Amino acid sequence: METVQIGQPVPDFSLQAGGEASFSLSRLRGRKVVIYFYPTDDTPTCTDEACSFRDYNGQFEEWHTTVIGISPDDVASHNRFAAKYELPFLLLSDPDLAVCHLFDVWKQKKLYGREYMGVVRSTFLIDERGVLVKEWRNIRVKGHVDKVLQAVKSI
Repeated sequence: METVQIGQPVPDFSLQAGGEASFSLSRLRGRKVVIYFYPTDDTPTCTDEACSFRDYNGQFEEWHTTVIGISPDDVASHNRFAAKYELPFLLLSDPDLAVCHLFDVWKQKKLYGREYMGVVRSTFLIDERGVLVKEWRNIRVKGHVDKVLQAVKSI
């Protein structure tokens, strides 16, 4: 499968979401979409990132933008995480990594000298026509959501 490219339409995909059988990206055509990939639920950095998107969610909504988080964790884990931190957006489960591969965020990582495969924290902005217009890869959480919101406002 090809990976997404800036300036190109993002292929439709369907993933499991809490409380739903599945969620398809095509349901959001006509709205801007921010998709952020994160390694796992309920870890300190992933929690900071999710809570930052939560805190800005109203502003994203004002700009007709839907925020979605994606990780390999299962739906039950996502449901607990969303409930614990009152996350107002969908968290999608990608256990077979198909969408992670589509966005090329499943990479070899290194921590304390140990190498392993995992999700590289990344964010993608899709316009109302379904075209990828901006990407941020290997991000640092502090100040990131503000940069994403500014990009949303600029398109």
